[in-house]
Amino acid sequence: MSYSGSGNSGSGNSSGGWQGGAPNYEHAFDPYLEPELFRGVLTRRVIAFIIDLIVLSIPVVLAILFIAVFGLITLGLGWALFWLVSPASIIWAIVYYGATIGGPHSATIGMRVMDLELRTWYGAPGYFVLGAAHAVLFYVSISVLSPLILLIGLFNGRRRLAHDIVLGTVVINNSIRSPVGQPARTY
Repeated sequence: MSYSGSGNSGSGNSSGGWQGGAPNYEHAFDPYLEPELFRGVLTRRVIAFIIDLIVLSIPVVLAILFIAVFGLITLGLGWALFWLVSPASIIWAIVYYGATIGGPHSATIGMRVMDLELRTWYGAPGYFVLGAAHAVLFYVSISVLSPLILLIGLFNGRRRLAHDIVLGTVVINNSIRSPVGQPARTY
């Protein structure tokens, strides 16, 4: 049996998403119809990641400096706070990715600088839990499977990485998707 399309055949099938034995879903962004959405995405993602690492590291470095100075002032007692740096930086990264991807732009600061946007496979914007899960899966995948897992983006049309495929997300060029408006007439 073959899949025939949108599932709107009027056959009275009340299962909603199933038609003829195949699930009824289509990706919102097609790399063959709109290749400009995916052109240069992997390179821009690398640069965006570096920018995000800088943004994430600034508060952590400031906290480490504060604890070091506080330890000097308290004759070494304040250095006991160094154990908080690791859990706090993990929580900070999860909140950062969740809040920025779940925000109105569906992008981290680095992604916004590089004019990228994260969307679900069906075109919806990101949300907090998706952003947090995206960060956790990324760091877990490169830790467990090695950074070579990132090469998967070279072998698919949407330039999706392994954590994108698992979560059902896609990163697209934002400038192509939202064209610049025309100037107002002055007559």
